[in-house]
Amino acid sequence: MSAKPNPNQEDQIVTTTCSYDCGGRCLLRVHIRDQKIAHISTENRKGLHLQACPRGLAQKAVVHHSDRLTQPLKRAGARGDGKFKPVSWDEALETIADKIQHTIARFGTESLYFVTNTGSMATLHNTPVVTRRFFGLLGRCTRTWGNPSYEGAKQSAMATFGTAATGSTRDNLLASKLIVLWGWNPLVTRFGPDTIPYLAQAKKTGARIVCVDPRQNQTCRALADEWIPVKPGTDTALLTAMAYVMISEALLDQCYVEKITHGFDKYRAYVTGETDGVPKSPEWAHAICGTPVESIVKLARSYIENKPASLIAGWAPGRTAYGEQFHRAASTLSAISGNMGIDGGHSAGGGDYVDMGNFEKTLPVPKIRHRKVHLARLYNTLLDSKSEGTHPVCKLLYIVGCNLLNQNLNLNKGKQALMKMDFIVTHELFLTPTAKFADIVLPVKHFFEGEDIGQPFVGGPYCLYMHKVLDAPLGVKSDLDIFSKIAERMGIENYNDRSDEEWLESFLGSEPHLPDLTTLKTDGVKRFVLPRAHVAFRKEIENPDKHPFSTPSGKVEIFSQRFAELNHPAIPAIPTYMTSSEGPEDPLVQEYPIQLISPHSNARANSQFDNIEVIKKGADDRLWINPADARERRIDNGDAVYVFNKRGRMRVTANVTRGIMPGVASIDQGQWYAPDDHGIDRGGCANILTNDKKSPAGAFVSNTCLVQIEKCSD
Repeated sequence: MSAKPNPNQEDQIVTTTCSYDCGGRCLLRVHIRDQKIAHISTENRKGLHLQACPRGLAQKAVVHHSDRLTQPLKRAGARGDGKFKPVSWDEALETIADKIQHTIARFGTESLYFVTNTGSMATLHNTPVVTRRFFGLLGRCTRTWGNPSYEGAKQSAMATFGTAATGSTRDNLLASKLIVLWGWNPLVTRFGPDTIPYLAQAKKTGARIVCVDPRQNQTCRALADEWIPVKPGTDTALLTAMAYVMISEALLDQCYVEKITHGFDKYRAYVTGETDGVPKSPEWAHAICGTPVESIVKLARSYIENKPASLIAGWAPGRTAYGEQFHRAASTLSAISGNMGIDGGHSAGGGDYVDMGNFEKTLPVPKIRHRKVHLARLYNTLLDSKSEGTHPVCKLLYIVGCNLLNQNLNLNKGKQALMKMDFIVTHELFLTPTAKFADIVLPVKHFFEGEDIGQPFVGGPYCLYMHKVLDAPLGVKSDLDIFSKIAERMGIENYNDRSDEEWLESFLGSEPHLPDLTTLKTDGVKRFVLPRAHVAFRKEIENPDKHPFSTPSGKVEIFSQRFAELNHPAIPAIPTYMTSSEGPEDPLVQEYPIQLISPHSNARANSQFDNIEVIKKGADDRLWINPADARERRIDNGDAVYVFNKRGRMRVTANVTRGIMPGVASIDQGQWYAPDDHGIDRGGCANILTNDKKSPAGAFVSNTCLVQIEKCSD
C-alpha cells in the first residue's frame, strides 16, 4: 500500500521492488519515518516467497548517496578526464536535440548509434523499451544486437526447441531426485527470490545437488553434495562424454528418443566416433576438460537412473568462444535422457520465462529495421572510418541504462573508440566510467521516485506494484520523461501522450490474467496460484502428435535444420565440441597460461552498486587463484598481483584457494575501471582483459580469456 499520514507517528510502510537485472523481483517494504527512509524490510514465508537480498535491502544508501547526480552535466575538459560543469535542463535538452538534428541532416539517421541495456527492467520505466521507442520514431538508426548474458542460450534454444522460453517454475524442483547446477550460482545471481528456498527444500526432502563449475562457488559450498570441476570453455566435451556413456551402456529409451527428437542418428555417429574416428569417451573428455573419468561416468549414470532430474544450464558456460554449443549439448542431454517436459525435470537450455505480459504491446516500439551491429563488434565499428563498407560513419552515440565502457569487452579498445565520437550522451544516477566520456550526462530517477509494475523474467509467477516511495530531487527526470522532452523539441509526435498511471492502467487492462490497477495498488503483490508447477514443453512431451515443437521438424532438433541452412562451418547442425582460441588447447597458453573467468558478484547487479560502500563491503573482489598456480609464482594469500595479457593489465589482491581449479583464475565482474597514470587498472575491471569477439552464433566470449599472473614487486 502507498504511504499515508499516520497520527501515531508509527512507520508508514510503502511496498515496492527493485528494477535491476537480477531476474527476480523481490518484495521491499520501505519504512518511512518523519518523511525519510528509516529502514527497508522484506518477507519470509513458505512457498512463493519474495525475500529480498542485501542489495535490495540497502537501497536507502543508493537513493541518498552523496555522489548521486542531481543536475545535467556538460563536458568541460578533455573527453574521459571526468571534468564537467552543471547546466540547466533547457540547455542540456536543446543541445541534445540540436546535435541529433544536425547529425541527421549531415550524415543521415544511421549515423545515430544508440546503445541500451538493462539498467532498469521495470515495466513502464524500462530502459530498452523507452530508448528503442524514441529512436524508432526517428527512423533507421544504428543499434546493437546480442545479449551479453544469454545470447548463446537464446540461439541454441531457438534452434533446438523453436523458442527461447524453456524454463519451469521453481516449485518443480521439489519433484527432482537429482539437481545439476551447471555453471550456475543462484545464491549470488538470484534468478528469482524463490530459487534458493526451493533448492534448499528439495535438498532437505532428499534431492541430491551437484555443481559443475571451474570454481566451488557460493551455491556449491552452501547446498551441493558434490563439486565437479571443469575447465572454462570445455563443458561441451564433458556433456558429450556423458552422452557417450548413455549410448555405449544402452541407457537410453530408443523408441522415446526417436519419437521426440530429430537427428539423433547423426549425433550418435558423432559421439561414438563413427563420423570422425574419435570416440567421445570419458577418457577423451578428461584430456580436454580436466574432469576425472569416474566423475563423468557417475554423473551420466546418475542423470539417467535418478529421474526425474533437473540439469539447469547456467549462462556463464555459454559466454565462451563456442558458447551456443554448450547449451545445445545440455538441451540434447535433457531430451534423450527423458528429463524434459516432466515434473522434476528441466529442458537445460534457453531462459526461464513465465508469461506476465509484454509492455511493448502497450508502449509499442516502432518496427524499424535498424542497422544492427553486434555489441562485441561495437568498438571496431566506431573505430573504422569507413564503418563497414558503404554504411555511414557513426557520429553520435546515445547510451541509456548501460555502463558500456565498464561492461563491454576489451575496455582499452573501447576508450579509443569513444574518443572518436563527435558527441556522446548518457543517462545516469552516478558519474560512472562511461559517463566520464560523455559530452552530456543527464541525471535520472531511482525507482523509489516513481510508480511502476515489477515483473520477474525468471521464476514466478507473480507481479508487484512499485509505489512511489520518495519525491525525486528537483534536478532529475526519468528516462521516459527525458525522451519525451527531446521528442517535443524535435517535433516528434505521440512518443508519450499519457501519464504514467494511464500507461500502467492500459497495460494491465490488455492482459486478462492480471489484476486491475486499483487492485494491484491496494494489494501490492499478486501471486498466481497454478494448478501444478509450470514445466516447459510438458504438452509437447505428453502428446507430441497434437502439440509439436515450433521447429521445422516439429521435434526437438538435435540436428538443427535452422543451423544446417546457415552452412557455416563454425555453427554445425549437431552439438559439437570445438577447440577455440584462448582456450586450454591454444598454443597461446605458453605465454598466458591461466584461463580467467569473471562471474557475477554478490554485491553488484552487473556494475551497479560498486560505488556504494555499504553494499561493496559484502563483496569478494579478490582474484581467486589455485595454490599450485600461486606457489609457482611465489604468491601468498593477500598479496598484490598483476593480471595481464596483450589487451591490458590490472592490479588486484590474490585469494589463494582450493575452491578453483589449477590453471583457472576468477575475478568478479562489474568493478569500476580505475586506471592509474600508467594505464594499469586498480579498480579490478575484468574487461580490461577480455576479448571483443563473439561466438559464431553471437554469444559473448568473456569467459574465454587467457592471462598471466605475477606477484607485484612495487
